[in-house]
Amino acid sequence: MRRPTRGLLRLPRWTATLTWKAAAFIAVMCCGLAALLGVLVHVSVTDQTVGEARGRALDRLTDVTAAYEAGDRLPPGAGLDPPGLPARLRQLAVDGKRGSMVGEHDTHPTMWAAGPADGGRALAVQYDYAQGAHTIDALDRAIVWSSALAIGVTLLVGAFAVTRVTRRLHATARVARRISGGDLDARVDDPRAQDPRRPQDEVAAVAGALDTMASSLQGKLLSEQRFTADVAHELRTPLTGLHAAAELLPPGRPTELVRDRVAALRTLTEDLLEISRLDARSERLELDSEPLAPLAERVVRASGTDTTVRVVRGARVETDRRRLERVLGNLVANAHKHGRGPVVLTLDGPVVTVRDHGDGYPDYLVEHGPQRFRTEGGSKGHGLGLTIALGQAQVLGARLAFANAPDGGAVATLTLPQGGWEEPGVSDGGV
Repeated sequence: MRRPTRGLLRLPRWTATLTWKAAAFIAVMCCGLAALLGVLVHVSVTDQTVGEARGRALDRLTDVTAAYEAGDRLPPGAGLDPPGLPARLRQLAVDGKRGSMVGEHDTHPTMWAAGPADGGRALAVQYDYAQGAHTIDALDRAIVWSSALAIGVTLLVGAFAVTRVTRRLHATARVARRISGGDLDARVDDPRAQDPRRPQDEVAAVAGALDTMASSLQGKLLSEQRFTADVAHELRTPLTGLHAAAELLPPGRPTELVRDRVAALRTLTEDLLEISRLDARSERLELDSEPLAPLAERVVRASGTDTTVRVVRGARVETDRRRLERVLGNLVANAHKHGRGPVVLTLDGPVVTVRDHGDGYPDYLVEHGPQRFRTEGGSKGHGLGLTIALGQAQVLGARLAFANAPDGGAVATLTLPQGGWEEPGVSDGGV
């Protein structure tokens, strides 16, 4: 059972950064070290100052005691049971012992020294301790200010050193995100990692390993892309001959099956070539101003499917017409092939939605996007149609998202760049 988190103190997100943690650690360590050194210096100097004052007070008490026993007049600052004598020190003298204690006399710091006298009285002397107290106070202030200055300087130097490390880590993280986003040419190029003669720290090791991984991954992907393109290229020639030969076969059911399979194989080959071009990032846009509603209706008519077109809000976009038709055609074809009717294509400004009422997209497709030829649970895979649609949408600068409707059915949402569309009016239509 999870415990409720209401009322718990949550630190700001920036406190999770390495810079803040390092600064907090340095500050705590500096404060602890400053406090320890300050206490040691304070105790040492205090003991020395108090010891000197106590020695002088006891020496004076010895002289005053000799004068008292000789019957001489007591000097100023000495007397029997003088006012201000601490009670504990007086009791110690009455008990027949000598001692000293720091106290006050007329609000001034005073070192008292007392010894026994006749009649159960205490013979005491006072020694001005103001200079010693002032010395200790000045020392304490110096310790506080010097500790604060040392902590501040250490924090600045530590923050500068940690920031240099974290800046390199952030650069490495940015490159890693670019690689995961498909930019396989991205490299950290850390100077320390490039020069083996320089000392290698942990950040340089991570940067070098990331660059090596990216180069290896790029090489493997390029090799696979070249293989796919070469295979598709080599298949086009025999498929052309096979298609021509199939057209010469006599009419009949076997001929229809052969022609159907040859056509499917030609479509697959063309799809593989298109994916190869998308992977190689060799596609070039041919932008033109296009009204979305007529374009969507043309796509639906060309598909030969029973698809409803709903226009909530019309729009004109700057796009590559051929590529946009390819994206919408693949989405409509996938909805009819893998879903169930009714299939509805909805236009709402720059947002185009294609929805069917089947079982919906597989979980892996919603979470990670379409994957080539992948199947789940023995079901029929989604082939290359959605992969091509996603690739062409990226070439157009659009965003293609896949989701499942709460009441059932798959929903593909294509959001075109908003910088190039305008709203000519609201209309409803259907095909």
